[in-house]
Amino acid sequence: MNPIVDILIAKTRRCVDQLADPRRGRNPQYCFSDIAMAAFSVFFMQSPSFLSRQRRMAESGDGDSCAASLFGMARIPCDDHIRQGLDGISPESFYGALDAALTVLRQKPGGLKSFRRLGDRCLIALGGTEFHRSTKVHCELCSTRTSSSTGEIQYLHGVLSATMVAPGHSRAVPLRPQFIEPQDNAPKQDCELNALKQWLDDNAARYQDLRPVYLGDALYACQPICQAIVEQHGADFIFTAKKAKLSTLYEYHQGIQLEKMQSQVRNARRQKETRTYQWFNDMPIRDGDDAMRVNWMALQIHRSGRKTYECHFITSIPITRSNVKQLVECARSRWKIENESFNELKNNGYHLEHNFGHGQKGLTNVLLVLNFIAFAIHTVCDERCRLWQKARGKLVTRRDFFTHLAVAPEYLYFQNWESLLKKLVQGRPP
Repeated sequence: MNPIVDILIAKTRRCVDQLADPRRGRNPQYCFSDIAMAAFSVFFMQSPSFLSRQRRMAESGDGDSCAASLFGMARIPCDDHIRQGLDGISPESFYGALDAALTVLRQKPGGLKSFRRLGDRCLIALGGTEFHRSTKVHCELCSTRTSSSTGEIQYLHGVLSATMVAPGHSRAVPLRPQFIEPQDNAPKQDCELNALKQWLDDNAARYQDLRPVYLGDALYACQPICQAIVEQHGADFIFTAKKAKLSTLYEYHQGIQLEKMQSQVRNARRQKETRTYQWFNDMPIRDGDDAMRVNWMALQIHRSGRKTYECHFITSIPITRSNVKQLVECARSRWKIENESFNELKNNGYHLEHNFGHGQKGLTNVLLVLNFIAFAIHTVCDERCRLWQKARGKLVTRRDFFTHLAVAPEYLYFQNWESLLKKLVQGRPP
């Protein structure tokens, strides 16, 4: 039986094969599928030199290479062909591969059980990040910002990411993103809130069967967003609350006897902590007769008599003594979109902010989606692929695993992913 990594890469290849070749005329040297898979392979292997080494392997032997056996490439295109071929392609064309990763994760034994919380519900953390900023390199899809200190125009790309997370879970599953970019005939540039509204319109129905609870920072804690999630899309939310932004709610807070509960726990460092939970239900999020009613909760952590942490949240879910702890845990897991997602993508091998080629028609957005697909498949393999898990366990650290994963195919030919992963598990030289 093929390991799950084989299945997922085959699904990615099928998604690419269905795309129409956008290039004018005919280029008999490289097919479009090979161009797309070549770009994807660099992110998947986390090796910028993967393609050049595979060209060398193909030229020095009988034409075989791991690019062909592992990623199905008939010929290995050069970097310029990749950039030119993908520039102008809609990044949404590749979303089917992201969907396939989630589908495989759900279909395997156990499904999404490890991600379910709050009575069989999934948490989707929302957050924006920039992945390109320059004063020189730019394209027609760049947003602009004028530096307050130097007066220079900065060109940037941003994306709203949706990521499935769970408290106590070390992994995150990227879902379809929404790019933050200038809109046609719009007087102002797009912003993160507008991108979120568009993401909900395009994708909330797609993930409805996950029974999602959306997590986000204080930027989203406003009536238009909260109302759209609950009334238009039938979901729930937990957002960070700040007094400066929710002044009306905190005015009501002053005259109310809060519900309160305390617990004594030991943290990850085995230190004793006192955790105090406070909450109240059914308060207006803003002034006015049409104000939406929300629920508020807070957590304070004291250690050795000193307050070391405090956070506030609003939610559409009624808060009770029996669920307040879990609600707060879920709310705090919003940070996983920063730690397990953005931090991984920017600092641990995916090089999200690196300029692999900016292009003139949105190439950088396409490369970001291919990077997300690689990240999603890695996560699914960490969760469900036994052979992948054995290799990860053998090589202990994530860095060691991907170093070996990238280096072994540079010197040895592997017929399939099973033979490569078995070699990593055995750890013996040929």
